[in-house]
Amino acid sequence: MLRALRNLFRLLTIVRTLARHGALASLRAAVEGTGVAPSVLFAGRLFTPRRRDPWPDEKRPGERLAAAFGELGPVFIKLGQMLSTRSDLLGEQVAADLSLLQDRLPPFDAAAARATIEAELGAPVEALFTRFEDCPVSAASIAQVHYATIAPGPGEGSAAGEFAGAGFEGGAVAVKVLRPGIEQAFARDLDLLMWLAELVERTQPKLRRLRPVAVVRTFADTVRIEMDLRLEAAAASELAQNFAGDPTYRVPAVDWHRTGRRVMTQQRLTGIPMNDGAALTAAGLDIDAVLARAAAIFFKQVFRDGYFHGDQHPGNMFVDPDGHIGAVDFGIMGRLDRKTRYYLADMLLGFLERDYRRVAQVHLEAGYVPPTQSLDQFAQALRAIGEPIFGRPLQEISFARLLGQLFRIAEQFEMEVQPQLLLLQKNMLMAEGVSRQLNPDLNIWTLAQPLIDRWMRENRGPEARLQDAAAEALRSLGRLPGLIAAAERAATALADTGIKPHPEGLRARDHEIRRLLRPLWVAVALLAILVLLAL
Repeated sequence: MLRALRNLFRLLTIVRTLARHGALASLRAAVEGTGVAPSVLFAGRLFTPRRRDPWPDEKRPGERLAAAFGELGPVFIKLGQMLSTRSDLLGEQVAADLSLLQDRLPPFDAAAARATIEAELGAPVEALFTRFEDCPVSAASIAQVHYATIAPGPGEGSAAGEFAGAGFEGGAVAVKVLRPGIEQAFARDLDLLMWLAELVERTQPKLRRLRPVAVVRTFADTVRIEMDLRLEAAAASELAQNFAGDPTYRVPAVDWHRTGRRVMTQQRLTGIPMNDGAALTAAGLDIDAVLARAAAIFFKQVFRDGYFHGDQHPGNMFVDPDGHIGAVDFGIMGRLDRKTRYYLADMLLGFLERDYRRVAQVHLEAGYVPPTQSLDQFAQALRAIGEPIFGRPLQEISFARLLGQLFRIAEQFEMEVQPQLLLLQKNMLMAEGVSRQLNPDLNIWTLAQPLIDRWMRENRGPEARLQDAAAEALRSLGRLPGLIAAAERAATALADTGIKPHPEGLRARDHEIRRLLRPLWVAVALLAILVLLAL
């Protein structure tokens, strides 16, 4: 009861804020036809202040929603950024406006930042840094960043050597510090969102396919990771390891001696913002070459490694004087398993070959669309997406929007939400936006085409598929002895009890053994083919 009252009071504040910005109309349009729209309309009439004039035309619904989320604070800023991936819910324009929601808040006092550092690292700021700049260089909803310099202290000789090797010029570092009380603020509003999601699932059957509880839980997990800066440091370390020896992509090294749950210290990266074409040109850099590097980096993260930076907006990406790209802010990362990467590759290949039935089959094989759906009808819906893009100039084709349309069509066929793919689509939209801003006549994905072609041949070509089938057959074969042993133990146990197995049961057991032996012959045949190919 107390939880319900607390959340209702907070909900009242939220609705009043949305109404004051004229943002309730955006939500009502998004949930039209779900059964929730009348409630939103009633709230809008109840809380929207009376105005003689309509809302100004220069502000779109998405811009009003972004302004309201910005006023509501950190949780709703992050929520708005997450919703920017859900054009299927809010429409493309509202989602695009939310993607521009700036994660910026007024900085908190430097004394509080110093107190957090000292409490977390157990030493005075002056003992940790030779210089610490009280004025932050950036302040976001969860943390703010201060510049500082370091020098080796007692017992840190090896660390100093690592820093020098990683390029800590002059000991220049950036120190990220969590906002005071941020954990409590997030806990309050996350509890509200979960309460609402549970209420929706209980009372709105039409919305259950959107899995609101799962979406909120995913959002909460993401936020919790962002509020443990040790995990962000680990993400930066993993990404740096993936690009070890590749000078075209710079990930700041972590100073683990000065990193804890609420404080993270990293190598300081500076450069030209990725979207500043005038500055890149003035620095004598080839913009198309920079974009080619960006496309190759994106491809390697997604397809080669299955681990990608989940917030690659221009504020997080810089270009150094050599044209190499550096990245910061690793609080949001995406991960794609091999099966998902193969799904993306097969789907792209099917679209390029206009084999829509194959694209539909890929969705069913991946388990994204239930087998109860009509394959032919799904293929027909996919044709409606693919055919309009053929014959158009490549620079006019947005593969990110193509992916978004695919998700919306697939949801009509009961495809469950795939958060990792929505995050991927969001980053593709960001990459396309920066690319078109720098060179409108260039499609960034064509720059990575040689890498894509080679990866497809190595991973989805006939020989690769044959090897995958052989590996799967051998895995099935490896499970066979255990299953046979289990069957024998069961038969022995029955014999000891004096109970005779039913003939149907024996026939079922024999059938299962024959089914499990089948992969043995498949494996032998596939291995023979592979040997012949190698000769």
